[in-house]
Amino acid sequence: MGVNISDIVPKTTVEIEHLTGRTLAVDAYNTLYQFLSIIRQPDGTPLMNSKGEVTSHLTGLLYRTSKLVEIGVRPVFVFDGIPPGEKKETLEARMRVRSQAKEKWDSALERGDVEAARSYAQQSTRLTKPMVEQAKELLTVMGIPLVQAPAEGEAQASVMCANGDVWGVGSQDFDSLLFGAPILIRNIAITGRRKLPKRKVYIDVKPESIRLDETLSTLGIDRDQLIDLAILMGTDYNDGIKGIGPKKALALIQSGKDAPRVFSDNGFDPESVETVRDLFRHPDTTKGYKLEWNEPNRQEAISLLVDRYEFSRERVIRSLGHLSALKDTAMQSRLDQWS
Repeated sequence: MGVNISDIVPKTTVEIEHLTGRTLAVDAYNTLYQFLSIIRQPDGTPLMNSKGEVTSHLTGLLYRTSKLVEIGVRPVFVFDGIPPGEKKETLEARMRVRSQAKEKWDSALERGDVEAARSYAQQSTRLTKPMVEQAKELLTVMGIPLVQAPAEGEAQASVMCANGDVWGVGSQDFDSLLFGAPILIRNIAITGRRKLPKRKVYIDVKPESIRLDETLSTLGIDRDQLIDLAILMGTDYNDGIKGIGPKKALALIQSGKDAPRVFSDNGFDPESVETVRDLFRHPDTTKGYKLEWNEPNRQEAISLLVDRYEFSRERVIRSLGHLSALKDTAMQSRLDQWS
């Protein structure tokens, strides 16, 4: 999802404790997709209760969030609203990929290829509206604030960060930088020991910190040029040039030609380019939110997770204990929040 500029962006690997005392605006859809993709049985089947309701997303949301809170992180989850019309083709393409992966998953299960089945199952991951509502319900009883974006959740989180309402954005997508997030933290939902796909190799995944100012300084460009670089590669809102990756796109941007010349030389329509630029420069966001963290509602949380979704009572109670660090107070920014 989003534009992949990993090869040219300076990243700093940090310990999870680096985030202690920080407030993160978490891209909710991005994170829920990760939980649904990763938290599965060996053959790719998601976790479910006895009624057949998928619980992988809730499992990740409860246990991963409680661990973050335990080390002193204050998360706020930002949910997508209505996507821009320019994203329609991208969303349709993703749906086709998931449908094809589902067919391959079923085929792999039939022939008993468990490892292939799990891989295809992860590619077929779908986040449904009921799952989103379940996640919001769980966050509410956990005492975690959530923000409903009018459009792109990642854009909303990035603007919240740029405005100083949160310290950083938690997402896997580098689009946060295009939307102007000063600090992007990756891997917060998948930190820990992970098995590499199709290999019997395990690696330790740690958070990655990416700063917008360092990225622009290292590349020798400004944010507008970073957006243009992404447009050349292709974004969620436009098709890029076939065969153009981040390094070639950067070379074009650094070629000394002005932006209109670069785009015209590569067959881009000026009006469509400006539309995409505007989606990143001035995304549809809201200021109508209040960030408050509360003590979890233990009774409602147990009723929801244990009685309805059949979670382990002992593990739920333990996780709720980690969440007790949350207080009924508004966000208190650290004096050194930008350090």
